[in-house]
Amino acid sequence: MQPDGKIIFIINPKAGTRQKDFILDNISRFLSAELYEAIFTEYPGHGYEIAVEKIKQGLKWIVAVGGDGTVNEVASAMVNTRCRLGIIPAGSGNGLARHLGIPLQVPDALAIIQQHKIQNIDAGMVNGKYFFCTCGTGFDASVGKKFSRETRRGWMSYVRATIHQYITYSPKTYVLKTSNKKVKLRAFLVTFANSGQYGNNAYIAPNALINDGFLDLCILRPFPRTSTLSLGLRLFFKNIDQSPYLEVMKVKKASLRRKGKKKLTIHLDGEPMSMKGPLKFKVVPEALQVMVPLSKSRVRKLLNHKS
Repeated sequence: MQPDGKIIFIINPKAGTRQKDFILDNISRFLSAELYEAIFTEYPGHGYEIAVEKIKQGLKWIVAVGGDGTVNEVASAMVNTRCRLGIIPAGSGNGLARHLGIPLQVPDALAIIQQHKIQNIDAGMVNGKYFFCTCGTGFDASVGKKFSRETRRGWMSYVRATIHQYITYSPKTYVLKTSNKKVKLRAFLVTFANSGQYGNNAYIAPNALINDGFLDLCILRPFPRTSTLSLGLRLFFKNIDQSPYLEVMKVKKASLRRKGKKKLTIHLDGEPMSMKGPLKFKVVPEALQVMVPLSKSRVRKLLNHKS
């Protein structure tokens, strides 16, 4: 399927480490000038505003160029519309793109924009805000907050933030309420996963399905320091769900609050923020239409034709 109208590329110039001029050059090689418009975001939330305006104008094809935060801004404007989302991964983690099998190489991602299939995916929602990968609180949110203050982006900055927070972080006590129970628990982190990973192939919910009408609620209990390395490896070997310290359950909705705390530091698709509790989560089934890869053989044919 080829887009039948102008394609809008919403580009976050601050996302990740990749030069955006390189991406623009690739777009111009793949598409003639009359078939696309490229717009750079200028401030947080601008991607959402641009997408809302383009949808009002009747445009149906919008591509987010950036990381999961950029994708979140753009996609949040497109929920429950007829507009189709494309993704060119250009962030630090690119969790949603990786989950959907969208290549990190710009020419390959552009090939998918031109020849693709449409997949309807679920969205998560917390206190009125959408997320498409993961949202949660605890250690991972603490790392996200530290990482957001780094002057440099990229994998090594994330590793430094993780090590720094691990040294000082301690588990917290929460009150969790689902459709069939209410419990007080102590946890290292609590994450609601729509897709399987945080990004960079770190899988907190290896069996999460992005279109099953559920969120995977992941509770990592306090663990001995001797288990730190094995838990870290399990994230990347996609088997952390086999750890005795991680509990995973499928939920359609749930609420979470800190014992005695009104505000919580959370991460929402990798972006840290403070949110007033309790956190009320729910899944929004088939909320978004996304351009995803065809078979690998058909993508290779398109790339060979372009070269």
